[in-house]
This record gives sequence, structure tokens and C-alpha cells, in this order.
Amino acid sequence: MALISLEDLDGLEDEELDNDITDNPDSMEDDEQQRLFTHWQAIASTHQVSVPREMTGPIQELTQRNQTQEREQVPFASISQHEKLGEVLFEERVYPAGKWACITKGEKLYEQSISMGFMKLMKFICKENSVGRYLGMTIPIVNSIQMLEDGNGFQKDILTAYYLPAEFQANPPQPTDPDITILQREAVRVITRTFFGTTTEETIMPQINLLWEMLGPSEEMHRNSYMVAVYDNPGVSCRRNEIWFIRRDP
Repeated sequence: MALISLEDLDGLEDEELDNDITDNPDSMEDDEQQRLFTHWQAIASTHQVSVPREMTGPIQELTQRNQTQEREQVPFASISQHEKLGEVLFEERVYPAGKWACITKGEKLYEQSISMGFMKLMKFICKENSVGRYLGMTIPIVNSIQMLEDGNGFQKDILTAYYLPAEFQANPPQPTDPDITILQREAVRVITRTFFGTTTEETIMPQINLLWEMLGPSEEMHRNSYMVAVYDNPGVSCRRNEIWFIRRDP
């Protein structure tokens, strides 16, 4: 999705970061930082979000780390897949209990809320924590949404969650930002469907409706809350996301 979130970490291709190399390492580093920051600002402006200058360091660190380190997958067990003509329509999974760093933001737009929330999580991941070190990136970043009473839109408060890497699950680092909370989240059983492209309220709502059409009437899933899982960066032409329906009994 084209906003300040996990998907922006690799927004510039490797060759873009290597352009204009000079003989002055400090100048080269400054140029790279400025390119990254300008890229993020351009994306943010399309959703009425401003990126503070203090994000320069975390933006650069996460971008570089993601180019050299593999991101850790949030663990899950696949229960079943439902296919049609060889295409997976949806999948049922169980995600075990685990510790997540969570933040709730209630901006005017869905994409503003997850952008503002993830920028704070970025700083937590990049050393603003009790161990003072880079923690590592996990995917997906999961955004929890609550529906309005009439079911025709989202409530403003969006919870954005980052799964703590396996090495920190037993003894999680504490955030220095009081807006971020480490939560032990219970196991959850979900029905997931992949979709591609940007994620806004306007693009997510049709995905919710489409999956309900596939599943048919059911009292087994919540209708007032959903999750949106984000995997890819905006440099990918067909960015991968998932809509998660939550079973009432995991």
C-alpha cells in the first residue's frame, strides 16, 4: 500500500540507492538518507501524513536491514485451503498465542492511522527499546479494524501490531514510547484471503464483502471486527495483503 507502513521499507530499488555515488562517503550517506526521506515524504503526502525529520534514521536502518536480512514470518499452522480451478480462494489458519508490540491511532483516514502507528513502531524496532538494539523485522504487520454499527465503514481507532521476533518472545524488550504496549495476544483462528494493491478503507471494504460472498451466511466468524495483514513494499507492482476473518472460537 502506498503509505507509511511496512510496505515503504524497500520503496527505493537497490539501483536507486546506488546512484550518484561520490568519492566522499559522508556525502554519499547524506544523499542516500535524503533520497529515502524524500521518497517517504512523497508517499505520505498522498495521504495527508507528514514524516518528521527524526524518522530519517529509522527509515534508513530498516531499508538497509531489509535488503540484507530476511524478515521473520509470524508463525502459523494451516488448517485447510479452499480452491477453485487451481486458485486458492481462501485459507484457514491458526496463529498461536504470542507477544506483540501494539499501538492504537485514531486519525481521520484509515491509512493515516496505520501510517502514524507504524512510524512509532519503527522507532521501537530501531533501538528505542530497553535493550537499545535493532530487534529485527517480522511479517506481516497486522492492523485490527472495528466496524461502525451500520457495517458500512470503519471506526477511527486502528490497532497496528508488530509480532516480536522469536528471540524476544520469552523476555520482550520494553518500549520507551508510552503509546506502545507489549501485549500477550491469545491464539486466533482466521479465514484469510489474499488481495493485491493498495490498502485503504475504499479498497478493503470490497475485499470483506467478497469473502463473505464466498463463505455464505455464518455465525462462526465475527462481523464487527477484521484484520488486515500487510506483507510487501510499494516498489512491488502487485503488493500482497490479506483480509482476515476471525473465528469466534479458536
